[in-house]
Amino acid sequence: MKHTATVKLAKGAQAMIKGLKSASIWSEDHTKKLLPFYRDVVGLPATLDVPGFAVLGDQAGATLNLGTHSEIKGNASDPNRHIVGLQVDDCRAETARLKAAGVEFIEEPNSPAPGITISTFRDPEGNLVQLFQPPG
Repeated sequence: MKHTATVKLAKGAQAMIKGLKSASIWSEDHTKKLLPFYRDVVGLPATLDVPGFAVLGDQAGATLNLGTHSEIKGNASDPNRHIVGLQVDDCRAETARLKAAGVEFIEEPNSPAPGITISTFRDPEGNLVQLFQPPG
């Protein structure tokens, strides 16, 4: 099913949504597995780390947020529902680095479209994460 919509704005009005700012992964306790994995293995700097919540990456750009949520129990029950994408300069090299650190990849580097290279791995709670190398 394809959804398309045309929204008419009032004369002089501007759309308020500017783009994607962050993605969040919620956990039973993000400090046990997710924070050490994304910070220490993947290499995303924790720019905010407070009880129950952490922000990884440069807050001037898009970030990955990790949090503890009382309704989450155990590992991801449907990890195919969403995929977090991390942009890299060299997908093949980053895949090799993470594999050497013990990260489980479910998709080897490949090019789904000209100039784009992706690979996909699982985090310690089963969430899917994709490395994305844009054209250029």
